[in-house]
Amino acid sequence: MTASTNEHKHLSHEEIDKLISTLKDRFHAHMHRHEGIEWEKVEQALRQKPEKLWSLNQMEETFGEPDVIGIEEGGSYVFCDCSKESPKGRRSTCYDLKALESRKKHKPEHNAMDLAAFMGIDLLTEDQYRSIQKLDEFDLKTSSWIQTPQDIRNLGGALFCDRRYGKVFVYHNGAESYYAARGFRGVLYI
Repeated sequence: MTASTNEHKHLSHEEIDKLISTLKDRFHAHMHRHEGIEWEKVEQALRQKPEKLWSLNQMEETFGEPDVIGIEEGGSYVFCDCSKESPKGRRSTCYDLKALESRKKHKPEHNAMDLAAFMGIDLLTEDQYRSIQKLDEFDLKTSSWIQTPQDIRNLGGALFCDRRYGKVFVYHNGAESYYAARGFRGVLYI
């Protein structure tokens, strides 16, 4: 990650313009993900919330390819990682800090929950994961951690999803496990 404290969580004007240009190009290349949403209104919302741009840039820098996938009831635009496979810059993570600390050997560098919090995003829920799979086919070769209900987490487990054989699957694993092909997808509301 590029910033270590909250005071550095901002972008220069040049970085903002570059990020917005990238997001605009992706928005227009994938109109099926956000039918009825106008880019001009999205850009206006982005420019009014510079603190959220840092998080979007983190999604971009870790190869998440964030894109607009809808509008919340309150009018917030929903950005989600739309990279074909689980974001390359967020793979090989166990689920959370408790899982990371439980490993005696071969600890991964990060855990998904803390990395998402640092980035200012949330892991997808199972429902959100299933929803994005209606927009495109994701995680055909990789998998992504999702938010895990506390009762499962209390027993040492965590949930992840992928898409195989034309279907979305939800699996469980020990929260301390990590794999080169498993990362996480995030969501951000602007």
